[in-house]
Amino acid sequence: MRITADVATLPGTAAMTGGAGGHHIVVDRPEGRAGGRGLGFNGAQLLALALGGCFGNDLHYAAHALGLEVEDAAIRVTLTLGGEPLVATRATVRVRCRAAGGEGDATAIVTRAIANCTVANTLCRSFPVEFTGWDDGADD
Repeated sequence: MRITADVATLPGTAAMTGGAGGHHIVVDRPEGRAGGRGLGFNGAQLLALALGGCFGNDLHYAAHALGLEVEDAAIRVTLTLGGEPLVATRATVRVRCRAAGGEGDATAIVTRAIANCTVANTLCRSFPVEFTGWDDGADD
């Protein structure tokens, strides 16, 4: 399997537009940084979204494989960045999942999704990715 994404300058800006499979996003730097105008996500945000989005999809794949259904889910990814050049050194993925069958089914779905998450498994070879539950009352 191969995935191809194309990224090119967004005309009239210093931002980039990226596309794959008929979907598009804008990638930019924050306002005032290296010509950035804050028109889109920066690279670190995209990395966090890739991890969270992949895991969210895998929750549904896992539920389907188990004959279950995800009623509601929320995922918050926090990247720790450091060093020179700046790199991601850790990711924490907070997960809240509610399954039609109850807590035991949700646990089975989350466990299977963690084991099969393409982006998490790729990143785990580079830096720690920690999965935790998500209490709505906590900030991060």
